Amino acid sequence: MQSFSRGWTFLKQAWSMAFKDKDLLKPSVYALVVGMVVSVAGIIPIIGAALLFGDSQFGNIILFILGAILIFVQFVVTYIFSAMTVYLIFGYLSEGDGRMDKAWAIVRRDFFDILTLAAASTVVNLIRNAARRNRRGAWRRVWRARAAGLLEMLWTEASYLVLPAMVIDDLNLKDGLQRIWKITKENLLLIGISTVGVRFVTGLIGFVFGLTGFVIALAIGGGLAYLSGGQTAISIIGIAIGALIFFTFVMVASVFSSYTSTAYHTCLYIWARDAEKAVVEGREVSQVRAPAPLAAVLAQ
Repeated sequence: MQSFSRGWTFLKQAWSMAFKDKDLLKPSVYALVVGMVVSVAGIIPIIGAALLFGDSQFGNIILFILGAILIFVQFVVTYIFSAMTVYLIFGYLSEGDGRMDKAWAIVRRDFFDILTLAAASTVVNLIRNAARRNRRGAWRRVWRARAAGLLEMLWTEASYLVLPAMVIDDLNLKDGLQRIWKITKENLLLIGISTVGVRFVTGLIGFVFGLTGFVIALAIGGGLAYLSGGQTAISIIGIAIGALIFFTFVMVASVFSSYTSTAYHTCLYIWARDAEKAVVEGREVSQVRAPAPLAAVLAQ
């Protein structure tokens, strides 16, 4: 319960920053829009290849390649705009202002590193998918799926921290992973990832948003379809309006989760970075003050 309370407090602190500096939210919105365009554009050749080659071995290879490319591009889009968010939050906390021009410059500087991070995440994603599709032996399938799920969970958490290392300290993927491993091994994160229940809070809010959108969409879409008296045009309009309402709620929940999670891991990395500096300077780690949003949480 304390973890949830801390997660809720951090959420309020993170969004307080966003309301004071609207630029902090822009990359999350951009990521959603660009991600949707990329998904729609990427699914077209996949559908075309499926229709053209069918369930042949060559067709499966083509579908695998096209699917891997789409996953990679989606990760690139996600990491580009997450990197912008990281730098904007870092700028806000250190200088009182997150500037979009600086954030874009950082993305251009770190573009190759972002590509390598996206490539690594794509490989992890493909391993997880392969483990889930493998049907040889019930117990083997279960254990492979669990191992792949654990790998994905650990990698996702690592990538959340590696990205700030890339952006703030200009590290490549290899050096960023080494930095995160060193910080973790030396207990310089100071609190566990699960101590502040940000993932649980954002997941719950996403569920509530999605459920609310579904209920409203069903009421409006179903209501118009019922009142249409069998008129196809009105029924289609009702269904279209309902779908639009539902996906709007889902999009808002996505922006909410993306920004909050990025803000949390950025604050964690900044705190660990300051703790590392304190150790080098011979100061007590316990005297290192956490970034404001985390400090408010730990004051509870």
